[in-house]
Amino acid sequence: MDPCPFLRILVGNLALKFPVAAKPSFSGVYPSSSPCFCKIKLNDFPTQFVTVPLVVDGEASGAVGSSSSSSSSSVSSQSHSSLAACFSLNKSQIEKLVKRKDPSVKIEVYTGRLGPATCSGDVFGSSAKLLGRIIVPVTGSSLSETKPCVFQNGWTAIGEGKKGYSSAQLHLTVRSEPDPRFVFRFDGEPECSPQVFQVQGSVQQPVFTCKFGFRNERDWDRSRSSITEQSSTSKSWLPKIRSERDQSAKERKGWSITIHDLSGSPVAAASMVTPFVPSPGSHRVSRSNPGAWLILRPVDGSWRPWGRLEAWRESGGSDSIGYRFELLPATSAAATLANSTISSGSGGRFTIDMTGSASPAISPNGSFDLGSGSGSRPGSGDFGYLTGYQYKGFVMSTMVEGMKKKSRRPEVEVAVQHVTCTEDAAVFVALAAAVDLSMDACRLFSQKLRKELRQ
Repeated sequence: MDPCPFLRILVGNLALKFPVAAKPSFSGVYPSSSPCFCKIKLNDFPTQFVTVPLVVDGEASGAVGSSSSSSSSSVSSQSHSSLAACFSLNKSQIEKLVKRKDPSVKIEVYTGRLGPATCSGDVFGSSAKLLGRIIVPVTGSSLSETKPCVFQNGWTAIGEGKKGYSSAQLHLTVRSEPDPRFVFRFDGEPECSPQVFQVQGSVQQPVFTCKFGFRNERDWDRSRSSITEQSSTSKSWLPKIRSERDQSAKERKGWSITIHDLSGSPVAAASMVTPFVPSPGSHRVSRSNPGAWLILRPVDGSWRPWGRLEAWRESGGSDSIGYRFELLPATSAAATLANSTISSGSGGRFTIDMTGSASPAISPNGSFDLGSGSGSRPGSGDFGYLTGYQYKGFVMSTMVEGMKKKSRRPEVEVAVQHVTCTEDAAVFVALAAAVDLSMDACRLFSQKLRKELRQ
């Protein structure tokens, strides 16, 4: 089955400059500390905020609207080709945007610092002042599911004739790129050993089955030898299994989920290898002592660690679940691909997106039977893509339902260019299952787990 069409609209390469005579006062704050930020919005999509670096040199390198290579390269080096905002659109959202009369990316530039008060909504801090705005039309005819398009790339005026700011200029790149993805949906909660379907619109077909279970230390010892035959880099990340048999009953440990293809062969697994335990005197799994999973894939008849997922409960009054995912290449150091939080109540999205960075991971070649499709390619206004690495651009995303939901069925999106064989897709499905199960593992220990999770 073919992948689902997705489109990304990317905004980046931001830089702000003022001629010397028009340079505003920042109350003693040095311009190099970036005391400006942007509010970026695409029609009905959630607003995104980002700080914007200043070009300290007062000599204007290129006129407004200039696309000269010297000017653009100068900005790219100062802003590190950074991605400022990304809007991902599925097929229905693409069609809705195309039908609009005025699809556009609106960018407002403010002086002041970007802080919690700013991000909480439309109420800005008293120090934040509007410097100017830009509207970049995103014409419907240019929104293609197969071809990239650049809508803006260069300097443009933002002052709108306001006194003291009339010469302010913002450098930015706004472009779209096709981003086809495979979409997988669990037919139930991971702990209920569901089937996993590949989805395209209203059509879905089974591609994997999941088996949830419990591992004890003896089971781990029997299979550990095949794993520890890997490189010293991977070996250093393998957790030490606790030898104490009299541990407190207050722990969640040994959960595992194995992904099988339709022939019954295991193609990926997630194993809880560090128990989730409450910190002393509390009911929370703390950041200083997180629980951890190994995400495994079969290589040459044995399981090889592919990644490590840690999860914990944020401290204070937060209801968020913190997580960190690290890739474990066999030939190089571990690389952190995701590090963020998800609301335990309302849920959120776990995303690996390497636009602007990359990780030196190499995927083994293999047959691929989930469909066909060409991956997206960077266009003009590149945001730090590094060629020669597997994980670049959007990698994967999974929606995580919060505890308020009675039924949680993860849906996983994986970029086409990162799937060359069945095992490639399965390992992301196993990671999504581990993320979902971590929501339960990080429940307050004063709360009771559902029966499927109690050994």
